[in-house]
Amino acid sequence: MSIKNHPKYKLLDEIETWVFDLDNTLYPSNSKLFDQVSKRIGLYISKNLNIPITEARIIQKDFFHKYGTTLRGLMLEHKINPDEFLAYVHDIDFSTLSLANDLDNALNNIDGRKIVFTNADSSYASKVLIQLGLENHFSEIFDIVAADYIPKPNPEAYKIFIKKHDFDPNTAIFFEDILRNLGPAKEMGMTTVWIKNNDTWALPGSDGVEAHYQTKNLGVWLNSISTS
Repeated sequence: MSIKNHPKYKLLDEIETWVFDLDNTLYPSNSKLFDQVSKRIGLYISKNLNIPITEARIIQKDFFHKYGTTLRGLMLEHKINPDEFLAYVHDIDFSTLSLANDLDNALNNIDGRKIVFTNADSSYASKVLIQLGLENHFSEIFDIVAADYIPKPNPEAYKIFIKKHDFDPNTAIFFEDILRNLGPAKEMGMTTVWIKNNDTWALPGSDGVEAHYQTKNLGVWLNSISTS
């Protein structure tokens, strides 16, 4: 893809690696897919800690903001089995997702490596990509297991990711709906695009973080920088 002669996107001329978050980035948040995961996280906490669901929800939110993922908090403070947790919370109905035809077309118009970087696991990510019809675009998925269960926005997760996939962050661009997760990527040299999300769980902890670009629609944004 050539994006020369696009002054607004001059910064993108040398992009070689395209990094995408998964949930609420490759599909719109109004699909409510992650709402199912969130509900099952609360149920898992309630059942395994033997506490009311209302208390479980408080712990879920607290751990998410404190550790980056609820899973990380449960591992550190309650020694839960991460594989068991991931299997339980990702046992959901994927049919709420529709084929992402516009995004599929946009991804066809950009060259370079395309990698999914997610705090979920690769099994779940693969199911999402298949449901969206985007699986052929991503030969690589960097998941929470590959990150040694260290989640975004912990800088260590990004270091492991970059080392494992062997790319120069200065020639990479990262798309993410949780603004705070873009902070470490930007500090390491990546160009950052915020898939704008004003949900209450997406913004806390993002004070001082500014993405290079922002958009409400990933497919539209990608199409806006491509040329025929």
